[in-house]
Amino acid sequence: MEVTEQSYRVTADELRQFIERFERLEAEKKDIAEQQKEVMAEAKGRGYDTKVMRKVIALRKRDSADIAEEEAVLDMYKEALGM
Repeated sequence: MEVTEQSYRVTADELRQFIERFERLEAEKKDIAEQQKEVMAEAKGRGYDTKVMRKVIALRKRDSADIAEEEAVLDMYKEALGM
């Protein structure tokens, strides 16, 4: 019985550490999101189009070949529709 209580305490401590670590990361994530909002607000205040900026940021995360393929298909569709 004593061994079980000992292992339970170790498991409970470890679990508590995981939860507290996760909670700290959540707080950091919230802080980072707030900083990102501030950056976009500043950019908007200086006249930049933040919607387009977000698209550029998303494009920078993607592979250039995927972007080129998508743009080619988009151009083909636009041409088919007379745009």
